[in-house]
Formats: sequence, structure tokens, C-alpha cells
Amino acid sequence: MSYKTVLFKINDSIATVTINRPNKLNALNKETIQELHEVISDIEDNPDVKVIVLTGSGEKAFVAGADISEFADFSEKKGKKLAAKGQELLFDFIERLSKPVIAAINGFALGGGLELAMACHFRIASDNSKMGLPEVSLGVIPGYGGTQRLPQLVGKGRAMEMIMTAAMITAEQAKNYGLVNHVTSQEELLPLCYKIGSKISNNSPVAISYAIKAINAGFMNTVNGYEQEIDAFGACFGTGDFAEGTTAFLEKRKAEFPGS
Repeated sequence: MSYKTVLFKINDSIATVTINRPNKLNALNKETIQELHEVISDIEDNPDVKVIVLTGSGEKAFVAGADISEFADFSEKKGKKLAAKGQELLFDFIERLSKPVIAAINGFALGGGLELAMACHFRIASDNSKMGLPEVSLGVIPGYGGTQRLPQLVGKGRAMEMIMTAAMITAEQAKNYGLVNHVTSQEELLPLCYKIGSKISNNSPVAISYAIKAINAGFMNTVNGYEQEIDAFGACFGTGDFAEGTTAFLEKRKAEFPGS
């Protein structure tokens, strides 16, 4: 299937999904959000894919924000619906995905772009990247999870400052804040993502999906993360991946996980 705003390819066990609106600095619009949902849904159902790398086309931007022209005249009701639908279709959807998603931030990640990166399971940035949530400069606040995920990643005080000043930070600042895991050159960005993705793909996909669920539960007020971890830990013992992993360890060989 072909898409207007999204490209994807699969090499070995890693899928690369690229937001492809370079003339708009890859800004998110309704069409892009829908297409990202569809592409990533298909990839999640592909048993051959173990890791997803999400990036933007070109060297200027991961995603420079939401497409403001789409909602500049929205009413309160329409604005609320926009945020709710976007969170459900893409941002919460990615965060809860059973397969790990790495954000390869290759330039500007602003507003909805940073919110998209934060919905991914972790982030790697090129050294020319700039990140921020400038929404208050437009008379609005982040609506795709930014007020919740940024404090979880960088702490309440820094999140308050970033959101209230609408300021951008550099890739090195983002690393110091704990917002990104690694900073590298533009040329080495995707190779580093693939290197880490390859390490992940060597491990049990079932155990990884349980780990994602358990870690996420720790950030939900309505869920006891420790109980979620206990349940998920026990569930691992009933899987073929656990049997293969422990058997391979005892037999001193590399595991070949069945993924079930």
C-alpha cells in the first residue's frame, strides 16, 4: 500500500518509518497522523519486524510541529476533539505498542513533533537537533500528551520552564535532561538506531512487550506498576520465548526466539 505522507521500509528485523513532508518540515496534519497509525499498525502485525525506527525526511526536521493551518479557526469543542483523536490514534497508540519504537530525531522536534518523539519508547538525536514545546506562544498548550510525558522524562521543574518559556533546547541539553539517550552526527543517526535496534531484536519479543507494558504502568495513576510487573513477569514463564531463552542459556548457545 502506498501513502502520501509516510514512507516505510523493512530491513532484517527493523522497520524504518519516515514522515515525508519535507516542504512542510514534516509537520503533522490529520492525514499524516492517520497514515502513521495505519503504517505502524501493519508493522506491529508483521511477525518479522522486532523494532521500529521513526524519523523525518531530510536533514532539517524530525517533525517541526503540528500543521497550524488546520486548526487555527477551531472552536473549543473542535480543539478538544482534535487532541483526543490524535492521542488515541497515534501518541498513546505508539506508547502502548508491543514493539519498541525508537525516535531518530534528525533536526527540529517542536510542538507535536516533540510530543511524537516522547511517545516513542526512547529517543536518539543528531547533534543539530533542537527541541521544544512552543505552544504557549500561540495561546494554546501541548495537546498530544506533552504536559504529561515531558515531566516524566525531564522532571517537573524543567518541564514547567520549557513549556512556559516556549524555548528550544539543543540536543546536548536534551541529553543532559534525560530527554534523549544518545546524541550523534546526522550521518551516524540511523546507523546508531539500527545498531541498538539490532541488539533489541536479539532478545525475546514477548518479554520486551511485557516490559513495555509494565514500565508504562508505573506512570499511570490508575494502575499499580509493581503489580503489573509481577503479573507480566509470571506470564513470561508460560511462553515459548522463556523456554527457548533459558534452554539456550543452559546449553550455552544463542537463543532463537519463536515470539510466542
